[in-house]
Amino acid sequence: MQFLNSAALAWLATVALALGAGGAWAQNAAPSSVVLVDRIVAVVNSEVITSGEVAQRAKAVTLQLQQQGTQLPAADLLQKQVLEHMIMDRLQIQLAKETALRVDDLQLDRTVSRVAERNKMSLTQFRQALERDGVQFDKFLEEIRNEILLSRLREREVDNRIVVTDNEIDYFLSQHAASPTAATEFNLSHIVLRLPEQASPEELNRQRARAEQVLAQLRDGADFSKLAVGFSDAPDALQGGVIGWRARDRLPDAFAQALDALKPGEVSGIMRSPAGFHLIKLVGRRGGGAAATVEQTHVRHILAKTSEIVSEADVKRKLDNLRERIVNGADFAELAKLNSDDASSIKGGDLGWIYAGDTVPEFERMMNSLKVGQLSEPFASPFGWHLMQVLERRQTDVSGERKRQEARLILRERKADEAYQEWLRQLRDRAFVEYRSDER
Repeated sequence: MQFLNSAALAWLATVALALGAGGAWAQNAAPSSVVLVDRIVAVVNSEVITSGEVAQRAKAVTLQLQQQGTQLPAADLLQKQVLEHMIMDRLQIQLAKETALRVDDLQLDRTVSRVAERNKMSLTQFRQALERDGVQFDKFLEEIRNEILLSRLREREVDNRIVVTDNEIDYFLSQHAASPTAATEFNLSHIVLRLPEQASPEELNRQRARAEQVLAQLRDGADFSKLAVGFSDAPDALQGGVIGWRARDRLPDAFAQALDALKPGEVSGIMRSPAGFHLIKLVGRRGGGAAATVEQTHVRHILAKTSEIVSEADVKRKLDNLRERIVNGADFAELAKLNSDDASSIKGGDLGWIYAGDTVPEFERMMNSLKVGQLSEPFASPFGWHLMQVLERRQTDVSGERKRQEARLILRERKADEAYQEWLRQLRDRAFVEYRSDER
């Protein structure tokens, strides 16, 4: 499974490096007669966030921003933004734990291995490097576990609840067919100034004034990424507000129309949505011809299901054994016929050609992560545990029914982005958050 995208893995790798720099930073600090004691800066429901935690996260964010060449905002502004994002993370983790959402050790181990690879180390070397720099490996594992947990929570609370109607698909297809720019892709960044639900006129005016202040600074030549870090309420604010490449038809209509009128490097005016006020920067544009084909993947798999007498450990052990036999030359199809709990077993586990969106997210993530001919490690989905092999990939013409399925996926993604912002706002509005003033 691939719960974290490349941007999230880059962030985790940066956190590791920043944590590792902590020891040297402390040793080189100027001696002082004043000893600072860690203190509580915020209470989030029944948990606390300390100044030390904020300082450590701010150090990781600073390192990441420096690596990507982003100008840093004032230190106090950065600390405030880091604290706000820590509050939102804490609220989501609390909800995940309250509702018994868990991350299994297998998924955690795989993600740690990928973080190590990004640092060009083996897992053993990576762990030794962290411990050599004074980083507790268990603490780092907990950071990664929480990142995966947040991804799963969004999938459960937001993505899986999105409904797209046939009427919406019909309208989308009619607009898509009539638009010569439908296949255009934009590289963009954004700043979001969030509004609480049922915001008062005073709150509306205050946030609009902040948006106008940010826009005025941008028009005076201020760095967009720096202002995103300092002001944006979006989850990606601490990465400079970078969204990256996004197809035009996957953006809200108002945003897409605003981007159509911009040249690369330009910034939109202030836009309003249910989530708040938005500013968008167009970094680049590409494409414009209508896409005539989509990718299909030919896969086969072996499914092992748990039961009252067969545990997850049992099925994983079974699949580990089967994988070893396949790697050593055993025939995948024959083993699938004898061992798979799926109806595809009679065809040697062959599922045929699969489009994006045809399978559950866990299965599709693994499918997309494999190279042609590659055999997966055992992984879990709602149906059980799988071994998967990608046999082929191809580009194919889009039929009428397939266009409807593609439209459904696009609309789901568009709705999910908007719904996620709304869900975060509601989560924050319901929470008890108390800020503690500096008592030093």
